Amino acid sequence: MNQRLSYEGQVAIVTGAGGGLGRTYALLFGSRGAKVVVNDLGGDTKGQGQSSRAADKVVEEIQQAGGIAVANYDSVEDGDKIVQTALDNFGRVDILVNNAGILRDRSFARISNTDWDLVQRVHLRGSFMMTRAAFPVMKKQLFGRIIMTASTSGIFGNFGQANYSAAKLGLLGLSNTVAIEGQKYNIRCNTIAPVSGTRMTEGILPPDLFDEFKPEYVAPLVLWLCHQDCEDTGGLYLTAGGWYGKFRWECTNGTMCRKSRDETVTPEAVRDHWDLITDFTHSYNPESGQEATAHLVGALQDLDSKEETSSQNTSNPTATSGPMSAVGVKLEPKDFTYTFKDVILYALGVGVSTKDEDALKFLYENDEAFGPLPTFCIVPSQAAMMDGSLWANIPGWKVDLTKLLHGEMYIELLKPLPASATLSTDLEVVEVLDKGSGAVLIANTVSRDETGEAVSRCQWSIFLVGEGNFGGPRKGTKAVPLMDHPARAPDASEEVLTGVDQAALYRLSGDRNPLHLDPSFAAMGGFAEPILHGLCFYSISARVILKHYCGNDPARFKAMKTRFAKPVIPGQRLVVDMWKERGRVYFTCTVKETGKACLTGGYVDIVEQDPSAPGAPGGGGVASTAGSVACAGLFGEMTGRVASNPGLADKVKAIFLWNINKNNTLAAQWTVYEIRGGVPGKGQANYEERWLVSWGPAS
Repeated sequence: MNQRLSYEGQVAIVTGAGGGLGRTYALLFGSRGAKVVVNDLGGDTKGQGQSSRAADKVVEEIQQAGGIAVANYDSVEDGDKIVQTALDNFGRVDILVNNAGILRDRSFARISNTDWDLVQRVHLRGSFMMTRAAFPVMKKQLFGRIIMTASTSGIFGNFGQANYSAAKLGLLGLSNTVAIEGQKYNIRCNTIAPVSGTRMTEGILPPDLFDEFKPEYVAPLVLWLCHQDCEDTGGLYLTAGGWYGKFRWECTNGTMCRKSRDETVTPEAVRDHWDLITDFTHSYNPESGQEATAHLVGALQDLDSKEETSSQNTSNPTATSGPMSAVGVKLEPKDFTYTFKDVILYALGVGVSTKDEDALKFLYENDEAFGPLPTFCIVPSQAAMMDGSLWANIPGWKVDLTKLLHGEMYIELLKPLPASATLSTDLEVVEVLDKGSGAVLIANTVSRDETGEAVSRCQWSIFLVGEGNFGGPRKGTKAVPLMDHPARAPDASEEVLTGVDQAALYRLSGDRNPLHLDPSFAAMGGFAEPILHGLCFYSISARVILKHYCGNDPARFKAMKTRFAKPVIPGQRLVVDMWKERGRVYFTCTVKETGKACLTGGYVDIVEQDPSAPGAPGGGGVASTAGSVACAGLFGEMTGRVASNPGLADKVKAIFLWNINKNNTLAAQWTVYEIRGGVPGKGQANYEERWLVSWGPAS
């Protein structure tokens, strides 16, 4: 990405460009080929006085550097005049940076009507008038980039700036609506909250920070947001001293404080539920008013029908009807027969291509290594989970399956999956949690082959919107935990383009929910278009990790866990970031077009390839059995746990050695012990206590 960003042929209007941030924006736009309208009224920081000198000087600087610019001295409240200056001189408007502002700081008790009105008129009304004048021009062009300038004072408040804070947060609301209405016309609108050393912050910022927070560090963010290649819109960005970050809204899951539509909510009920109302442990991040509202809809459904169940379970969470009665429910084993055609169809559904390395082992039944991808174990498990019999076996709990969301998924491979087989899968509900706005049902499945030997295990974490407040436990102990990735840059990344027909193909492997294909059904769920199956991009991520760290060998892929965070639209690009720590690969999956993570907290446990094993350089001997012993997955898990808890060395003073036998012969060893000082072979650079872990063949 070394290509220099250019604004040749584009016209940029920058308000308040006579000094500080605005001047810096104007100069940088001019140096990158844009024709610039330099607007400045020429007043002081309190909005008093008027002069043409400030704007003229910046125009001269741009022209002396070989750029093109004109000055404008109108108030931003006369936005149509400023836009007309651009049209008269250059014939178009591509970029609008609403930067003009004044300060009239007073404590709230002393603020006057004039102090309030002037600040609102320049910041909020001025940006509105400018944007309203430019919007029709951009709409006709089918292109526009707009910047609103907010402040941390608007986001968090600040003593003595009630007028300024109100105007700045108002600009965020204005920006968000312009972003929504402008999107179909290729008009993008974003908000920045800059911290910069200018005449408006002189005397407010400490002198040392004033010098560090130069306007030149803010301008690069503004230029990127205004470039035609930047598709982000409706964002709020903080910048200071060359650091850039993005804000987002966060909301607790909250809780419903009534059990029926007829029940009156009292202040005491709010008080008694305050811990749940304010608990951010399981928060979510709404990105639109519709998304925030959709989160609440479930809590308002079926209140009348749930009144009796909620009443019983509040006093007795182990009631024999309702959500808690699901705990311990077991289903009779369900048979699932698959052939090579199902294996190939699944591989195609998760994006395997004949152009991929080792593709034939997943796509061609006559390949000597042919077999299913590890995540194929989901298919028989899902057949047992989603055939409807589970909900029929839970007394007194009628579930609306249109409100079912997949929260988390764990799979564990106990042995490689056969190329074709009849697997028998049993299911047990192990936990139901009360999250207030919904219920979380956790179910385990085990799939067995024709001999009765377990082949795979899966754990499903299902969120049922609107099914909470039944008096059950809020936190559980049965779910396989998620894991945060290491705090460093990824060790590896891969970008994967999903197909526009990916969902249409994947659904043929069993999940035929119309949400993934029918636009009208997707609209009922609040989606603008059908979304990709979560288990499809789950498996795409698994396929990337299988290639990078398992050599495309399914026998080395032991277990996988992650959380479903955001939807994916077929045709979007996925970026899988990976961090390897011994026998565990941590990962996240992000949608490139939006920058939002669709899978979080994920990891894959793998069997490490031992260098002395046959097939490895110089390999041979009994070492080859290390990865094939039945307990390899267990010790891989132990290795990962030890790696993620280095502080254990401070508490345990011992050496552990496990000898693992296979067919009465020593096949593998797992050793863990603490060391002090430098790591062998690493010099003396690290003198902390730590675990040294070894898992591999017998020595």
